[in-house]
Amino acid sequence: MPEHTPHPSPTPEHARLAAWFRDHAVTLDGLDPDAPLDDLEPLRALVGDARVVAVGEGAHFVREFTHARRRVLRFLAERCGFTVLAFEFGFAEAFPLDRWLRGEDDGPGDAGLEAIGGTAYSGANGDLLRWLRRHNRASGHPLRFVGVDLPTAAGELRPVLEPLADYLRTVDPGAVARVDAALAVADRVTGSSGAVAAPRWDRLAAAEQDALTASLARLLLRLRGLEPLYVDRGGRAAYDVALRHLEAATHTDYMFGAMRDLFAGRGEPGDTSVREVYMAESLRWHLDRAEPGARFVLAAHNNHAQKTPVRFDDTLTGLPMGHHLHRALGDDYRAIALTHTAGHVPEMYPDPDHPAGFAVAEARLDEPAPGSVEAALTEAGLGGALTLTDLRPGPPEGLDGIRTQSGVLRTPVAEAFDAVLSTPTVTTSYTDAVHQG
Repeated sequence: MPEHTPHPSPTPEHARLAAWFRDHAVTLDGLDPDAPLDDLEPLRALVGDARVVAVGEGAHFVREFTHARRRVLRFLAERCGFTVLAFEFGFAEAFPLDRWLRGEDDGPGDAGLEAIGGTAYSGANGDLLRWLRRHNRASGHPLRFVGVDLPTAAGELRPVLEPLADYLRTVDPGAVARVDAALAVADRVTGSSGAVAAPRWDRLAAAEQDALTASLARLLLRLRGLEPLYVDRGGRAAYDVALRHLEAATHTDYMFGAMRDLFAGRGEPGDTSVREVYMAESLRWHLDRAEPGARFVLAAHNNHAQKTPVRFDDTLTGLPMGHHLHRALGDDYRAIALTHTAGHVPEMYPDPDHPAGFAVAEARLDEPAPGSVEAALTEAGLGGALTLTDLRPGPPEGLDGIRTQSGVLRTPVAEAFDAVLSTPTVTTSYTDAVHQG
């Protein structure tokens, strides 16, 4: 969990950090998503020729982060030629949404859009999606929309197993029964997030848990073993999507148990990496199939986007998506963190009685921790400004913290991120589906 230990006193090293930020931070004009973009020109050199640029967020449900992302997204699309928006959003669920965003069908409608929320969709709410559809119609720089995550952030299996069953009816009808058997168990676990599904999975009998895992494993091995036959019967593209759906199911099944153990305080170190590697592989899957020259903006929480391992209390929580992408893509992957210097932030609190598995409420924050990005900006006199700082010139030693949710993540920040965008204010913005009370 994020650090909440007492902060050490500032040192001369921290004063050097403040001076460095004073010299290197650029003040931005504002957060109006539709305003002119000239103030973001420093991004051009920062992203260079990278094929993937991640734009993070230090907490979910922050309006300023959503608006900042929209401005950065516009800049990268309109001025740098980026063509695809990848989101911390279900791999399978994104395909029909992309068709609607490009104006190809009627889509989910207003009610369906407003139902999109929670950590499963990390900012991909109805407001953003309607804006993106308007952007695709009018801007001259349309963006494809792709998902990289497990279904509803490891909350259910049906979004990937239903299309898998449809595929198998064409290429291997006898295998559909195994999908049906998996669904019969999985539907008893289904929730709006992993926070809901994991406790439900825990209440299954051990034999049922094992039966679900075995069904999915046998399906995956059969799909791989019969690849030539399946491709002959249904084509390469359909096979590739079906395989990715089934891989999502196996990774989600693993995460049911991993999240159960994490909530119980007995999680294996690094266990959340299973979801992270799926997201990284999904992004690479889309890269491999994109048009020549395609460039991706990747929207995800800072803790997914960062290049360094995620550790809390000196324990490895996970190797994040950004870590895997940086290892695979090198300088073709850049990560921009979004943070804030406000005194409060929306936090998610476990709540087994809540439909989302958690409630959202304001958390009051301590003064920024010495050695953190937020402390350096504040001490530099920039805590009340909207700033963008390129970290690649290399700040002095000691920049080892950045806010995450209501705590602090200790990591070498300049290794984790290429830049940081900081806002002085936080406005909580979330759907009724995750509203406390």
